[in-house]
Amino acid sequence: MSVKVLVVDDSSMVRLQVGRALGGAGFTIIEATDGADALEKLGAHPDTKLIVCDVNMPRMSGLEFLESLSANPSAPPVVMLTTEGQPDLIHRAKTLGAKGWIVKPFKPDLLVAAAQRLTASAA
Repeated sequence: MSVKVLVVDDSSMVRLQVGRALGGAGFTIIEATDGADALEKLGAHPDTKLIVCDVNMPRMSGLEFLESLSANPSAPPVVMLTTEGQPDLIHRAKTLGAKGWIVKPFKPDLLVAAAQRLTASAA
């Protein structure tokens, strides 16, 4: 059974690149355009095992999305994938429960390795 990964980014190009990298490694990809859309997709796919999420998005940012997930102890792990690299943002995301922070442009093999590590018990 394939492990589901929710990719949350307002850029269709980034969703495509992440989908190619993770899909090529055998993951099933679900896409969302922002945090609000991601919450809906999580409701429709409760068996999602990992979330790869941008920080800067319209409607609901990645940090706002993380805040909404922090109330759910069974929420899947979240890796932030963003152009942002400020230590205060990274610290805030980790405080809210993010398990990783990858800066764009990303190296596909590093993203795949992080996804495999974070979903190893889900396979």
